[in-house]
Amino acid sequence: MSFLDSLTSAFKGGEQSRVPLARGFTSPWATAFEGRSARGPFNYDRSVREGFVTNPVAQRAVRIVAEGVGSAPLETGEETLATLVGATSAGQSLIETLAAQLLLHGNGYVQVMKDGAGKPIELFALRPERVNVVPGDDGWPAAYAYKLANRTHTLPVDDESGWPNVIHLKAFHPADDHYGASSLAAAEQAVAIHNAASEWNRSLLENAARPSGALVHEAGDSGGLTSDQFDRLRTELAHAFSGQDNAGRPMLLEGGLKWQSLSMSPADMDFATLKAAAARDIALAFGVPPMLLGLPGDNTYANYREANRALWRLTLLPLANKILSGLQEGLSPWFPKARLTIDLDQIPALSEDRERLWNQVSSADFLSDGEKRKMLGLDEGAQ
Repeated sequence: MSFLDSLTSAFKGGEQSRVPLARGFTSPWATAFEGRSARGPFNYDRSVREGFVTNPVAQRAVRIVAEGVGSAPLETGEETLATLVGATSAGQSLIETLAAQLLLHGNGYVQVMKDGAGKPIELFALRPERVNVVPGDDGWPAAYAYKLANRTHTLPVDDESGWPNVIHLKAFHPADDHYGASSLAAAEQAVAIHNAASEWNRSLLENAARPSGALVHEAGDSGGLTSDQFDRLRTELAHAFSGQDNAGRPMLLEGGLKWQSLSMSPADMDFATLKAAAARDIALAFGVPPMLLGLPGDNTYANYREANRALWRLTLLPLANKILSGLQEGLSPWFPKARLTIDLDQIPALSEDRERLWNQVSSADFLSDGEKRKMLGLDEGAQ
């Protein structure tokens, strides 16, 4: 039956059961958080899919931090250690992988692969969601259980020589003895809001980029619509006038029907502002200045260069030092005198700070040359 036939038959009498004919406007937040009214425990697999794989703001923030930490120039003083730490893990940069895992999961596990003589030959970053800490009788970790499908491989904390098999890096968690807190968990609600707003925008575009309306029936002698007439007419409307392909298609109404457009209230229109606020909350959780993510309406920093310097000082360097100090402590049995640090002189974003320090130290006439070199982090005896 055609659409016009449905309209005609709808007003030929019959049962006088009145059914309102309307496509109601639904707020974008009405179903955005279905199943989330009671906040459950952090689900890593779901949060990674929603917060990293499909959310552009969170993914870009994690990439900026992880790639920045991974590209930071290392200073070791030990060529063997530099080669070991600078090698890839499963094709990815080891430092970059650990930085991303600490942001997303809060934990990073590095398996120390050894040769026949017990010397480390490779550092492999384990997937943190597959690793469980096995505590001993005293509460300290005794082993790490790596689960893959139905198999579990248990790695003791130390080997027979007392040297570590696994290096555990974790973010601070005030309420957990064995696992670190995830930045993604802190951003989970903001990610859900941002994703819901994006889905609402997509749905709105599919409906001719405007809110829906209502077919108003001015009932006269014909009375109202029966349930069957209402269902048939609603189906005709859905097929003929909804979706991208039917955007802007003219509608011919008869039989006492008229179209009334529905506008969004200020509260409903505020979802765009809320989406921008959610994006800034995501950037805040990962320690990235919103300006570096191209978010509008954020003037916290005077310029891009200042924001980039703040990123290095407040986020990248602390995270890099956490990772490197953990690796240095875990590898200290083999490299007792080596150190793992970031060479600040080779970071372009910090060149102005370094230049200012050099000028201040150089103009300090009350300091000897040896004291000046020490303040700059140089060997006092070098010429």
